Amino acid sequence: MEFREKLLKFKFHIVFAFIFSLLTVALVTYSPGFFTVLSYFWPLFLSTTLFLATVYFFARHSDFPASSTIPGEGSGLKVAAEGLLDYVVGGQHEETLFEGFTKLD
Repeated sequence: MEFREKLLKFKFHIVFAFIFSLLTVALVTYSPGFFTVLSYFWPLFLSTTLFLATVYFFARHSDFPASSTIPGEGSGLKVAAEGLLDYVVGGQHEETLFEGFTKLD
């Protein structure tokens, strides 16, 4: 009787281990192979690799300005990146664009 009480004490652990092992076996048995996934996604992998190689090439071989035109703001690349991030996040609104057009007069 002692064994049955100990077994009932761990019944949730046993059920969880059984379900986990069934899911693992089903996943290994019914999942597609590595080459099947690779053959389906090879254009995406290739285009991403070429894009990252192009970014790396231009980052290594481009001459970025050493300082910005704004005094005390650090490097020109940092200022340009912050301006781009502000624009993407929404920091620059239509008023900024409107002010740029009114300065043309």
